[in-house]
Parts: sequence; C-alpha cells; structure tokens
Amino acid sequence: MGSKKYSSYAEIERELEILKLEKEIHLQKLILSYERTKDALSPENMINDLFGYCKTMVTSSYVKILQAVIPYIIGWLSNRKRGR
Repeated sequence: MGSKKYSSYAEIERELEILKLEKEIHLQKLILSYERTKDALSPENMINDLFGYCKTMVTSSYVKILQAVIPYIIGWLSNRKRGR
C-alpha cells in the first residue's frame, strides 16, 4: 500500500474517522461470528441439529422404508391368518 498524500488536516481527520468506523465494523463482525459459533456448538443446538438431520433422513427415505417393510408385514399377516 503506497503512502497517501493529504492536502489538509480535514482530509486526515476524515480518513481516520473512516478507519475507526471500519475497525468497529470488523470488531462487531468478529463478535457476531464468535456468538454464532458459540451458539452453534451449544449442546442444545447440536442435539436439535442431530434430530433435524435424522428427521430429514427418515422423511426423505420414507417411501424406501415402506417399500422394504410392507412385504414383510404382508407376509407376516398372511402367515398369521394361516395359523403358523
């Protein structure tokens, strides 16, 4: 980064104010990122995420599960009617 030339103290003050605000913005982003990470790693959120993942897996494979289980249920019911 090259050196910048200023023609007045007002320009320097303006640049310093901009840098100060940018520093504050970056600090707030860092704090927010830390808080989100801390919340994401809390036991409650981890359990909720795990249950959400399991629910998604079960609901997305619901048809496959039914297709696998229904033949066994039908066979069990037909054997039960025959007295086996």
